[in-house]
Amino acid sequence: MPVKQLIKTEPNRIIVITLRFLGDTLLTTPLISSLKQAYPMAILDVLTFQSNAGMLEGNPHINQIICLKNKSGIIAFGKLLVSLFRKYDLAISTQAGDRPTLIAVIAGKSRIGFVPDEPTKAWWKKRLLSAWLVFPADYNHVVLENLRFCQILGIKAIPKLTPPSADFVDLPLPSSPYVVIHTVPQWRYKEWHMDGWRELINYLAKQQITVVLTGSGNPAEQRKLEALEKKLESPVTNLAGKLSLAQLSALIKHALFFIGPDTGITHLAAATGTLTFAIFGPTDPHKWAPWPFDFQANHSPFAPTGSGRVNNVYLIQGKNAKNCVPCQREGCQNNRESHSECLDTLTVQKVIEAIKSTRLDLIKN
Repeated sequence: MPVKQLIKTEPNRIIVITLRFLGDTLLTTPLISSLKQAYPMAILDVLTFQSNAGMLEGNPHINQIICLKNKSGIIAFGKLLVSLFRKYDLAISTQAGDRPTLIAVIAGKSRIGFVPDEPTKAWWKKRLLSAWLVFPADYNHVVLENLRFCQILGIKAIPKLTPPSADFVDLPLPSSPYVVIHTVPQWRYKEWHMDGWRELINYLAKQQITVVLTGSGNPAEQRKLEALEKKLESPVTNLAGKLSLAQLSALIKHALFFIGPDTGITHLAAATGTLTFAIFGPTDPHKWAPWPFDFQANHSPFAPTGSGRVNNVYLIQGKNAKNCVPCQREGCQNNRESHSECLDTLTVQKVIEAIKSTRLDLIKN
């Protein structure tokens, strides 16, 4: 039953629940924008992990960000549920997991959410939710899956991401034109080899292009970047661990272009409108590619296989001899610390050719 038939008046209070990774948080912003346009007078809150809250900083459509610690215990989680009990007219869970569904059930007078494509795991969720959508095994791009909630609400879908921002960003930008490179994803199986990054950065330096490195403050990531810097022929500006996501968004927005792997920051780069080169391996771009700026179609911008450009996003997909890309596995050993052959064999020449095809004005040789 469409939720608009269950809600007799426009909702005054709405909560959107997103409890996954950094990129997933950003990919809920089109749904948030759509809700705010449909219900402009409503108070719209978002519940997410504390580590992801920065991705929503400055979002004009959100009234409050409610944070849940990534490893919250049962007592803390119980207190959260009590504080949210029937507080909202409409609650939406953007993941099919138990925790986000339970929060939606407790918080919303009307509640909708995804349920897994497994009847044995979905029955209690279907019973407790006011309306639900099956998250299929062969799902579409996540932006479009989230926007399916607009259909059952009977509202217009707006497929545009909102990157984080701040009213005042104290950010000393480089004096010369620069590119932003983000080398280290959260998981090893999404990493491109360091030799590739080294050769690429050395090539850009020969073109007299300033390189700015970004990353988190994670010690292991910091060590990788330090090791990379030692092998470079020219100095770079390393801002890893020194910027908030709002500052990073501003930095990328003013860059000539951005290059990064399959990670939340690459999604962020695409959302700023800056030309973004996304290096993909085992992940299916049809489902998870960065959403191009101003892409309004109701289909995924990229096919499962093949490199190419859509608006400001240039997807560079690795390949291997097994022809198994994208496998949608966590690397060749199917764990997050595994290597991925399709990324190990991706040459720097392929990345350089992608840059030349779009920014030949910057290339001198």
